[in-house]
Amino acid sequence: MSDHITIRPAEGTWVVRAGGAVLGESSRALELIEGDYPPVIYFPREDIAMAFLEPSSTRSHCPWKGDANYFNIIAKSGAIEDAVWSYEAPKAGVEQIKDCLAFYKNKVAIEQV
Repeated sequence: MSDHITIRPAEGTWVVRAGGAVLGESSRALELIEGDYPPVIYFPREDIAMAFLEPSSTRSHCPWKGDANYFNIIAKSGAIEDAVWSYEAPKAGVEQIKDCLAFYKNKVAIEQV
């Protein structure tokens, strides 16, 4: 696992925005690097305005991280479907991402401030 996935604190403060609203801001975000993929920022759930998120029926499986649940973002302009994912019971070695949320960069704006 350690040669395929690296998880470390994301330096600084991170903000996620969608549909004209700030969904969250965190100085406790995690950066997950998996193989050759671009890094993904995982936000602690308590740093996200969960009122904007609605559970989706979409599920996926990663052989390294486990089963992911998805959320839609409910914005003024309409739903942004399956924009967020979370590993509710991540596999051994990636437990740090439990209770965290990740966002698709093509559906939201994520930036370090």
